[in-house]
Amino acid sequence: MFSTVLVANRGEIALRVVRACREAGVRSVVAYSTADRESAAVRCADASVHIGPPTARSSYLSIPAIIEAARITGAEAIHPGYGFLSEDPDFAEVCATHGITFIGPSPQVMQRLGDKAEARAAMAEAGLPVLPGSSGALTSAGEAACLAAEIGYPVILKAVAGGGGRGMRVVRDPADLASAYTETRAHARAVFGDERVYLEKFVDDARHIEVQILCDLYGRAVHLGERDCSVQRRHQKLIEEAPAPALDEGTRAAMCDAALRGALAVGYTGAGTFEFVVSPAQDFHLMEVNCRLQVEHPVTEMTTGIDLVQEQLRIAAGEPLSLRQEDVAVRGSAIECRVNAEDPERDFRPTPGTLTEFVPPGGPFVRVDTHAYPGWRVGPDYDSLVAKVVVWAPDREQARARADRALAEFRVDGAGVRTTIPFLRQMLAHPAFAAAAHTTGLVAAAAPATHDTPTTPHEKAATTPCPDTSPPDPAPDASVVA
Repeated sequence: MFSTVLVANRGEIALRVVRACREAGVRSVVAYSTADRESAAVRCADASVHIGPPTARSSYLSIPAIIEAARITGAEAIHPGYGFLSEDPDFAEVCATHGITFIGPSPQVMQRLGDKAEARAAMAEAGLPVLPGSSGALTSAGEAACLAAEIGYPVILKAVAGGGGRGMRVVRDPADLASAYTETRAHARAVFGDERVYLEKFVDDARHIEVQILCDLYGRAVHLGERDCSVQRRHQKLIEEAPAPALDEGTRAAMCDAALRGALAVGYTGAGTFEFVVSPAQDFHLMEVNCRLQVEHPVTEMTTGIDLVQEQLRIAAGEPLSLRQEDVAVRGSAIECRVNAEDPERDFRPTPGTLTEFVPPGGPFVRVDTHAYPGWRVGPDYDSLVAKVVVWAPDREQARARADRALAEFRVDGAGVRTTIPFLRQMLAHPAFAAAAHTTGLVAAAAPATHDTPTTPHEKAATTPCPDTSPPDPAPDASVVA
């Protein structure tokens, strides 16, 4: 096992990794920006390193700064969390060049699966079902129009280098395709630095279901069941649960088997997620593979009792999987609600401000992953996630009631700060969600004003920098806090 791990992230996931390191007997170092100097992760870690100003480009996305932080603190490995550099193959390659272990899959695998068009081809070759669509990046709006006419509308345009549900456009009318193609390319260029896009058939009334996998360095792999992530606004998840309700057992088994087959076909290592779209007829097709820990990983931990971050550490350190598939048992039901500092009544606009009151809920089988506390400033530089409220119960209905009780108990206040708590409770009580009959269209149907609104810079900040022209910091300053 490593003696020191650098955490190259912020917020609740940085604190989550620090805690896992502490339990594993590993020294943790947190790399932080000026905005996060007083963060809970910095306070809890064994040491911390200031790596730059608040802008992500000059801190959390600065590869030289993070590598130097690892070097001066003696870190043998870097945990990237999610967002930022977590799926950047160049970063993983630089880590290897400097003799630092990147806690995640190899650069080659990330490169292959990060290119969504290439990933489609690789998974199709491995026998996974993929949606009808382009075999690679589109070369023109005309090509997109011909393909859309062939496979039928509606279709969805996606960034080849995209992920996390960002930069997608659904097209239902052929007259809108050319402008959607231009807009998607422009968005992809601005957000991902790569303007290539591809096209797929869009499935209406679909469910978004993903399978969690773990793979070691020796060709062994297990799945930890699936999660339903269908409650979304603008392709951004709000509520996730495990196991997926109202899913045919044959479909469940086939999806999990497909994820393992796909992972082994490309030599995947570490924790990863295969995301599928499931039709009303329970047909499933692969959407993408996420080469990192997911925001919603706690629901899998709650239903399996497996610490995913500690498993990541063990795999990266070269240990073989300690689990066999028959050792994995999914028990009960878990639901996660993402509490964001956003105003649902104003199109989910971020509401930054300083928290004057912050009292998380408690009680049996309630877990709150958060980095916030009274006096903490929810700033405009990063993602607006404040906390994840995760509950477990013996069955889904009890879990739904417990989640609602926990949200009702949550006290968050501050000048100008509003949260998504009331809206989350509305979703939990919605008849479609209660009956496990909901799809990815639930939020749009319940709150039409939130549908098809462009993503704001704040919503992109967890994985991309806010627009800024400042050059990246070449290295962190010497302020290492032990």
